[in-house]
Amino acid sequence: MPAEKLTEYFESHDVQYKLIEHEPVYTAQETAASARISGKELAKTVMVKVDGKLAMAVLPASQRVNFSAFKDATGASEVLLASEREFKDAFPDCELGAMPPFGNLYGMQVYVDESLSEEMVVAFCAGTHSELVQISFQDFERLAQPVIIKFSWQPE
Repeated sequence: MPAEKLTEYFESHDVQYKLIEHEPVYTAQETAASARISGKELAKTVMVKVDGKLAMAVLPASQRVNFSAFKDATGASEVLLASEREFKDAFPDCELGAMPPFGNLYGMQVYVDESLSEEMVVAFCAGTHSELVQISFQDFERLAQPVIIKFSWQPE
């Protein structure tokens, strides 16, 4: 069952969404393959600390975070990968590592890589390791109100 907070949020804002069930997996690339969607369309959430505050970095599953570019784009003094220990209690309604990219529901800033904004629809974890939610990028942007910057790179 997707995070109740998320589905209630969608329904209260008249957002059409599609639930995609898949085999339980734990990496973004495995999720894309299991759900049979493009790695460019699957938005993965990487937890970071921007000047000591937890934030979400959201990017295509096929990409990686370039921390130097992230730091430059935000003007932050420091951007670090957050450990699971640092964010595990921030998402009580989600399985660890399966949080949806709606930081506004959890009191944190969301940063989205500009390459994801080129997609018509995006899919992302719905609070579990076996369900995704797919919505239009336009609805995602309207609800999550992310800062859109360039911070990813494509591994070979």
